[in-house]
Amino acid sequence: MQLLGLHHVSILTGKAEKNYEFYTKILGMRLVKKTVNQDNTESYHLFYADAEGTPGTEVTFFDIPGLGHSYRGTSDISTVSLRVRTTDALLFWKERFTQLGIHHDSIEKRAGRDTLAFQDFEGTRLILVADNVEPGVRAGIPWKRDDIPVEHAIIGLGPVTLTVSIAEPTIGILTEVMDFRFVSSYPSLDGEYPDIMVFATGEGGSGAEVHIEPRPDLPRARIGRGGVHHVAFRVPNEEEYHLWALRLKEHRIANSGKVERYYFKALYFREPNGILFELSTDTPGFATDEPLETMGQKLALPPFLEPRREQIEANLRPLELN
Repeated sequence: MQLLGLHHVSILTGKAEKNYEFYTKILGMRLVKKTVNQDNTESYHLFYADAEGTPGTEVTFFDIPGLGHSYRGTSDISTVSLRVRTTDALLFWKERFTQLGIHHDSIEKRAGRDTLAFQDFEGTRLILVADNVEPGVRAGIPWKRDDIPVEHAIIGLGPVTLTVSIAEPTIGILTEVMDFRFVSSYPSLDGEYPDIMVFATGEGGSGAEVHIEPRPDLPRARIGRGGVHHVAFRVPNEEEYHLWALRLKEHRIANSGKVERYYFKALYFREPNGILFELSTDTPGFATDEPLETMGQKLALPPFLEPRREQIEANLRPLELN
């Protein structure tokens, strides 16, 4: 029983329209599902991914207009990475960001890979990471756009960085409960703080890594717009999903219990530093209720919310995504 890698990350946005424009028109990702937050159906939930909504390529956003700022610190998913194929792709994106006025850094080495850090319009800290034919978990299928060469397109999720005050409790959950393994470490870019530690699961590679950044000098983060709400990890099927539920119970880890999200099944729990983890099944996927060709074009509701569609649509603010 082994987790395959990263499934998705979920982030908070205060402006869904600008969010859509950034992640589709600037980054070239596909909106594969426009639905609602199942825990608050007055809020939209947008899913961006590769061409087919493949698990391990998804960045999702909860739309909360008027949401306040994020304040960085510990107990935080501080960066989210997106995979590209090569270092040449990073050069393309660096030039594109410069032309479009997107805040970005220089190309730097992180964990032995070429990377390019940048931010979206709400300050979400993102990193493009070049695979460069590295073995590991398979990447996704690029969504084709005329202004982004397919060989430079985003092809999935890369490592997430967890910034914590004390690393050992988080490492314990990753290695003793979730069966991650220590891979390596690398220095922080400024060199003033402890090395960042790399842990991997499944076939490894950038789509299956968590990076732990110890920062005892920082205050606890406060999440707002642009902040990462949780990170989800891939469970291959329902059989193993049930086994993971049992494992959490055996380790006496407080959790949500089994949650039916229709597009996947989920389990939620907080690791000792307070970061929210989710275990999500690869199945059944986003093409369950929409044809692959037209995914994301209409408001999709799972069957258990469909009887309330009229009420839900009446309580949602108008959202024009062009």
